[in-house]
Amino acid sequence: MEITGKVFVVTGGGNGIGRQVVRGLLARGARVAAVDVSETGLAETADLAHAAQRLTTHALDLTDRTAVEALPAAVVAAHGQVDGVLNIAGIIQPFVRVNDLTYEQIEKVMNVNFWGTVHMCKAFLPYLLERPSAALLNVASMGALAPVPGQSVYGASKAAVKLFTEGLYAELVDTPVAVTVVFPGAIATNITTNSGAAVPGRARSAKSSTTKTTSAAEAARMIIAAVERGAYRATLGNDARGLDLLARLSPRRATDMIAGKMKSLLGEPTSPR
Repeated sequence: MEITGKVFVVTGGGNGIGRQVVRGLLARGARVAAVDVSETGLAETADLAHAAQRLTTHALDLTDRTAVEALPAAVVAAHGQVDGVLNIAGIIQPFVRVNDLTYEQIEKVMNVNFWGTVHMCKAFLPYLLERPSAALLNVASMGALAPVPGQSVYGASKAAVKLFTEGLYAELVDTPVAVTVVFPGAIATNITTNSGAAVPGRARSAKSSTTKTTSAAEAARMIIAAVERGAYRATLGNDARGLDLLARLSPRRATDMIAGKMKSLLGEPTSPR
């Protein structure tokens, strides 16, 4: 799909990967409607983009279905059409076992990651189907490929996004809409803080970690390239690509390997009552 001159809606546009995707699309000559729950984050993105005439910002909560359903009309009013929707926004859970999560925490992750994606797809699909060619891209996670202890609900939400997106691909294969699912590995963003999931005492260990991360700018470059070539799926980072392969070849080995790496972070299980 040609990027120049097209109109894209990008969720999570106020920070991290989403912000870099907005900037990357604008740099390629596209028009962009950036969506985020944070007005401040969107304002910062606009300041960095230097493309006022081709960028609009829309502050809303993706879990608010009514607000999302009103968004396509606002985008069309501002840009005249919609050629692509990139659902990048997402949050993680606190780094604790399911046993230590509240139902409110579980529901928040599912509502943002899964239902937010569903709301956007349902709202914009009628508009995308009207275009001669269009793109729909949903971001899952490396955590949807194999389970990560301490992120079980997050992984479940992203696994739901994965299968939902693959189902959309199958349903839309004979239409002008190209559907892509993306699996990022460890990306250098502030998702932990933005999710309100920071765990006391974890900051020091995170800083000393030797785990290699992919920059948000590089992740954005790969996402835009996936849209451009109409990819079915894309893995971002060597860690995501490696886990994708291992999880296919030996699911239990992949699970045991990740569980071993997460053991020190999670500590001992909560004692039964």
